[in-house]
Amino acid sequence: MAKFLITGGAGFIGSNYLNIMVNKYPKDDFVCLDSLTYAGNFLNLEKIKNNSNFKFIKGNICNKKLVFELFKKEKFDYVINFAAETHVDRSIVNPTIFIKTNVLGTQVLLEASRKYRIKRFHQISTDEVYGDLPLNRKDLLFLEDTPLKASSPYSASKASADLLVLAYHRTYNLDVSISRCSNNYGPYQFPEKLIPLMIKRALNNEKLPIYGNGENVRDWLYVEDHCEAIDLIVRHAKSGSIYNIGGTKEINNLEIVKKILNLLNKDDSLIEFVNDRLGHDLRYAMDATKIQKELNWSIKNDLSLGLKKTINWYLNNQEWLKKVESKEYLNWLKTHYKNN
Repeated sequence: MAKFLITGGAGFIGSNYLNIMVNKYPKDDFVCLDSLTYAGNFLNLEKIKNNSNFKFIKGNICNKKLVFELFKKEKFDYVINFAAETHVDRSIVNPTIFIKTNVLGTQVLLEASRKYRIKRFHQISTDEVYGDLPLNRKDLLFLEDTPLKASSPYSASKASADLLVLAYHRTYNLDVSISRCSNNYGPYQFPEKLIPLMIKRALNNEKLPIYGNGENVRDWLYVEDHCEAIDLIVRHAKSGSIYNIGGTKEINNLEIVKKILNLLNKDDSLIEFVNDRLGHDLRYAMDATKIQKELNWSIKNDLSLGLKKTINWYLNNQEWLKKVESKEYLNWLKTHYKNN
């Protein structure tokens, strides 16, 4: 038996992790701490809210008093930090909240983990900490020891958090691990991100905004495969380990939007190119050899299967989509995907 603190567990990846693991490990206890910002929604945890091994607490990881009291009371064995501001576009407009949550919030959790002697602190990171790769060098991939070269306030804040985690390991001998994932997609993803946004707008026969010429390349990872990788790392990896988790499927933004339209039987005429994002990274590509060899992890959902499952989920959860949308979110879309 073990007790887990899952921060940001009402968000996209965190809620998928909890929906899987709470049922997979009925003898383990899972406490979710989430401040329920626009992208975190208790609806995402509807299926497990009454499980005896699950508890939800509303709160912010930057609240040191709350965090330390929670650690003292619950006596956690493991901490998995999903909590983060994640959308690059929003970080360009308001970098401050990203520094506060992603850096200072992580430090609060690390300090509590050190004081209360947890068994492991796992940091959920991103491939974006590495910067980007050229479009014409398909031989180049991100490795775990690739130098950090963040491009946006978001990725800079995540890189900073990674360095803090490693510093606590080196200085205080805190048992830590870090996973850096490629672009996730799947159920419960807030519709500001590319795939759910395109699905939603295509279903409504609205224009599908694509930055620049759509040639920016990403490596797509189905969220359930990511969650299985996290579980392996937390339970079996050596202390201080870093693992890249990638979907091993590179595709540019225009191609993936066309795939979505094809699966929905919609016409390409819905595509609309808009002004490119500031500092837009060209290409992300992950080498996941280390986790494949050391922990025997592999993807179970290739892009074709994952997209079909994702689209079916959104088709069958229209009520969820309606409930998570708000005036604030709609104003965001209007401002940041305008064509001028």
